[in-house]
Amino acid sequence: MIQRLLNFLDVSPVNFLAVKALADVLTKSGYRRLDPRHPLGNVAVGDKFFVTKNDSSIYAFEIGRKPLADAGFHIICAHCDSPTFRIKPNAEITCEGDIVKLNTEVYGGPIMSTWFDRPLTLAGRVIVRGEDAMSPVTRLLHIRRPLLQISNLAIHFNRQVNDGVKLSKQKDTLPLLGIVTEELERGNLLMNIIVEELSKESAVRHEDILDFDLYLADATPACTFGVHDEFISSGRLDDLSMCYAGLEALLSSPASDTTKVLAIFDNEETGSQTKQGAGSPFLATILKRIALAQSGTEEAFFQAVEHSFMVSADNAHAWHPNYSEKYDPTNHPVLGGGPVIKFNAAQKYASDAASAAVFAEICREAGVPCQRFVNHSDVAGGSTLGNILASSLPLRGVDMGNPILAMHSCRETGAVADHIYTVRAFTRFYQ
Repeated sequence: MIQRLLNFLDVSPVNFLAVKALADVLTKSGYRRLDPRHPLGNVAVGDKFFVTKNDSSIYAFEIGRKPLADAGFHIICAHCDSPTFRIKPNAEITCEGDIVKLNTEVYGGPIMSTWFDRPLTLAGRVIVRGEDAMSPVTRLLHIRRPLLQISNLAIHFNRQVNDGVKLSKQKDTLPLLGIVTEELERGNLLMNIIVEELSKESAVRHEDILDFDLYLADATPACTFGVHDEFISSGRLDDLSMCYAGLEALLSSPASDTTKVLAIFDNEETGSQTKQGAGSPFLATILKRIALAQSGTEEAFFQAVEHSFMVSADNAHAWHPNYSEKYDPTNHPVLGGGPVIKFNAAQKYASDAASAAVFAEICREAGVPCQRFVNHSDVAGGSTLGNILASSLPLRGVDMGNPILAMHSCRETGAVADHIYTVRAFTRFYQ
């Protein structure tokens, strides 16, 4: 199970590649890909299908044995985007010595210093000219070798570096790409790489590339470490580990009375207010279409919502042994202690006593330990998917996640046991 997770992390450097990887597994497991532009058709017990939005969010469904009006939906939602750096248009900047760096902008809230002095690569999607202006073709890009690096300034030029440095997003985080060796490369290094990489599958011409959504990604593979290999080290554990735990549970859980839903959103790290984010009505629209296809009445959808339960799966902060003062004295989950229910008095999380009790019982039935997290009252916390989704779908739900260290670092740390625990809990929930 852990090797499958590590493999998934390695082939999912950005949201677009994560969605492709999830779609590939679903397809091999018998799920049909539907085009939301077309009618859903008949919806029968046991039907398995999925849809995507923007190539960067994906929604999978298995229709339950009971009518939706009687059993509702069991929904696990997570997000596939992570903090990183986006490549700007006209990105090449040629410096002295014909050294080329790329112009970037920050996506989300990364710990920027952790991206320095490590091998990086490029991943994302490239938009290629199609049959007409309204039908461009999407090509996915993942360069599987170290290609770039953001280099630190030597300590000799900043003796106070270990006392803390304020980084400029525009000046300090621009990665080195290469050195121009031929005049034809000038201004074309990045585009030459893109054309060369895309042409490995099918030829593409420089002039046919219309635009791109490209991001930096850590080029070092995910791995386990520790005396007993008990820890996981990887970029994007937040929140790809929850995406994959949901997928494993969906595929391994037996048929049930309730319709199972796995919803993987994009753009959580920037507020979710996009057509592919949790703030979009897209999921609610698809669920309503399923209810209408099954029953022919809108009333069935509204009844289904009242029977439903949502698990908003987004990783939690593990207790850090070097910074215990940052944590609540009685609610600080530890690595390896099991999935974490998250609470917040300001309602940044969907959890309340009733929904937390449901998830805690699911964990107990699955033989899984369960922890609770509340922020230290003097430390501001973040928000996640649960309440944003509930603004368009008034679902009962809980916010939870696995405990990890160094959230939003280029490489985060989780526990092997927690991933296994969460898959078991999710499987029980779907069951």
